[in-house]
Amino acid sequence: MKFLLTSGGIANASIHDTLVDLLGKPITESSALFIPTAIYPFPNGAGMAWKAISGQAASPLCGLGWQSLGVLELTALPTIQQESWLPELRETDALLVWGGDVLYLCHWMRQSGLADLLPSLSDLVYVGVSAGSIVMTPYNCDVEFDLQFVPDGSEMAEGAENALGLVDFALRVHLDREGFDDSTLTEVEKWAAGIPAATYAIDDETAIKVVDDTIEVVSEGHWKLFAG
Repeated sequence: MKFLLTSGGIANASIHDTLVDLLGKPITESSALFIPTAIYPFPNGAGMAWKAISGQAASPLCGLGWQSLGVLELTALPTIQQESWLPELRETDALLVWGGDVLYLCHWMRQSGLADLLPSLSDLVYVGVSAGSIVMTPYNCDVEFDLQFVPDGSEMAEGAENALGLVDFALRVHLDREGFDDSTLTEVEKWAAGIPAATYAIDDETAIKVVDDTIEVVSEGHWKLFAG
């Protein structure tokens, strides 16, 4: 599987060109499935999901001119037959995974079976935005924030500090973005010091491309790598 892990979506020409390179063809000739699931725990999550699906969100993703675009809702998958959605997933060119609550997204990726399936989808381009990117790493850097949205009595909080680990580095997004006090370079450096893995801190103009074991930073902004 090929990864394009972004902070702010396909935010500039460099990231756009990288996506096209990973697809091996223009976006207008490519199919995609969009996962909005992570946004639902937040107030007005339903409205934010619609903005993303309809291409009205600030972070460009669905409105890129895909040849075909569908919605893959993770919370529905455990209740329907795999034959209803798995063939389409196997045939799609890109999986677009929206931001929001890392913990909630990680939970439903596991519950839906998608987490187990992803490593077998070798031709798929996985495009993450914010939480959709963090969930692929071993560590949930947003764990304290996410825990406030866990319903009372839910088992979701167990192991909340862990994500899926389909890439072997940690990731902090929205570097130095206004309103994200825990994403200043100083705060990220403190967090990275306690993580036994390399940590990339990226701003909204930066993405990380991963193909097999090769990692490439694509940026028109700023980023920093902290050694593990």
